[in-house]
Amino acid sequence: MPLPNRQVEFTAAPLRAVRLGAPDAVVERRPDGTLYVRAGKPLAAYHDKISEPLEHWAKATPDRVFLAQRDSEGRWRELTYAQVFDAVKRIGASILRRGLSAERPIAVLSSNCIEQALLGLAAMYVGVPYAPISPAYSLMSSDFGKLRAILDLLTPGLVFANDGTAFARAIDAIVPADVEVVVTRNAPADRKVTLFAELIGSEDRAGVTAAHDAVTPDTIAKFLFTSGSTGTPKGVINTHRMMCSNQAMLAAGFPFVTDEPPVVLDWLPWSHTFGSNHNFNMVLVNGGSLYIDDGNPTPPGVPKTARNLREIAPTIYFNVPKGYEALIPHLRADETLRNNFFRRLKVLFYAGAALNQMTRDEFNKIAIETTGERVVFLSSLGSTETAPLALACTWDFESSGNIGLPAPGVELKLVPNEGKLEARLRGPLITPGYWRQAHLTRDAFDDEGFYKIGDALKFADPDDPLKGLLFDGRIAEDFKLTTGTWVSVGPLRARFIDFFAPYVRDVVFAGQNQDDIAALIFPDVEACRKLAGLGPDATPAQIVADATVRKTFTERLTQLAADSPGSSTRVMRALLMPDLPSMDKGEMTDKGSINQRAVLKNRAALVDELYAAPLSNKVIGVVR
Repeated sequence: MPLPNRQVEFTAAPLRAVRLGAPDAVVERRPDGTLYVRAGKPLAAYHDKISEPLEHWAKATPDRVFLAQRDSEGRWRELTYAQVFDAVKRIGASILRRGLSAERPIAVLSSNCIEQALLGLAAMYVGVPYAPISPAYSLMSSDFGKLRAILDLLTPGLVFANDGTAFARAIDAIVPADVEVVVTRNAPADRKVTLFAELIGSEDRAGVTAAHDAVTPDTIAKFLFTSGSTGTPKGVINTHRMMCSNQAMLAAGFPFVTDEPPVVLDWLPWSHTFGSNHNFNMVLVNGGSLYIDDGNPTPPGVPKTARNLREIAPTIYFNVPKGYEALIPHLRADETLRNNFFRRLKVLFYAGAALNQMTRDEFNKIAIETTGERVVFLSSLGSTETAPLALACTWDFESSGNIGLPAPGVELKLVPNEGKLEARLRGPLITPGYWRQAHLTRDAFDDEGFYKIGDALKFADPDDPLKGLLFDGRIAEDFKLTTGTWVSVGPLRARFIDFFAPYVRDVVFAGQNQDDIAALIFPDVEACRKLAGLGPDATPAQIVADATVRKTFTERLTQLAADSPGSSTRVMRALLMPDLPSMDKGEMTDKGSINQRAVLKNRAALVDELYAAPLSNKVIGVVR
């Protein structure tokens, strides 16, 4: 039965009970204005290596489902902890027989799957690093430039892809002929490959045990590549210490995950730290069950996620803001889906971008109409270099955007920088550096050994640090107007997208050495098509040129300018982009984040058009 799309008073609705960590912070202020913030509570003991929980749960709960994925007929294929552990030891023996090492690691090209999980767990078990690489670099790129740079840096001894046909072009173009290629299915006819099933061979108990015993907290577990939102992807060294300590930090903020084994349905890619180190490892360390979601926040992917959530009731749900937004119409239309989704859900968790208030409010309404309770929305701050959770909001906050306080074991240093507080981090969760890129490693740390994450933060309440911190933009993205006024891009971007919801997917701001701010807008083409009343065959160029679309953007831009108190937040003109940002040109990362500098550089002519006088007929301007 569909839910009516009606207003619900949710501010007074009860919050679903969940055990969370209490706000905890000690602040030290230095004479130069630098602040040091840390938790008063010490970090609990943690595992020496990420393989230890797998061995524990295989013995303690051998028949519990650890990994599940739909097969070709749509049925859930499930592996228990005992089955996974047995396969990991057998695959580990195969890895050792190949003489793989940090100098010749394993590179994974394809998306989340059980085989990738087994291969990665086996590699870490015997002390061989592996590198899950975004599939977009193989499937969405025309020149394979980023994939080539990554493999040149890694010099892998083995490359894995789940589907030989899908990844054939990338393998043929980039992978040297003397490097072994392993595929799960569809072996290409023109290249010698190994089938994944062949890796699950005979055991070598003595060799595998000896290799596992030699793994230490400082052993490299994996290489993860940064998304490239501010440059070329870098190979971040991830040690066992980083990942294990980070799970103890996560448990301190979200202790409910230790109360009962978490059940998670997740699509977030393991080539990124959020999906792998945060979500996958959380399930592993706490003996939970991970159902691999074959959906994602795209028009063809969201129905798959909705189908899966009709069957799998998560205890914690992870997504990016666009994913939450895309689920709303499915939840409203499907009673079975929403009843199952909220049945045992404790926390809604988002990361990767700011969650707009409209989406948060709509989820609150649906939750209350379904269960009579709100479910808390939480977030955190971290990066590939921080394993990733460094700060976490562990309490209900009245609006989106609070990223909380440093986790136990994390030291946060806030350095005054052009009127902002630049964040730097230190602790066992921090990477030792970038693989084979010593110059980048040197530049990433200050003289006290703090990692320079590049974000600016501010206190939600300057008089009460326990209210948490807010994201205040990326230091590298901010710029000055001719007035000498700094434009804080991060908060402005979040406000702009929220104000124009649901019609804007992303935005890039121009204005360096100009009198005012202008915007290159990447619209949500489907939402704008519906606004225009155009058919499914309408092109993006036709949609952004539609009179109704332009009128709506003009009205909202004018209203936003009227609501803006000064030049640093007032956007005066804009262009609607009919084309998506280019990954090959570095404008967009594999996870959809915008590289502002690359967009402005590649579209310099459009920036000139924004500031030309008189205004071009393509430019949308504020009506005075």
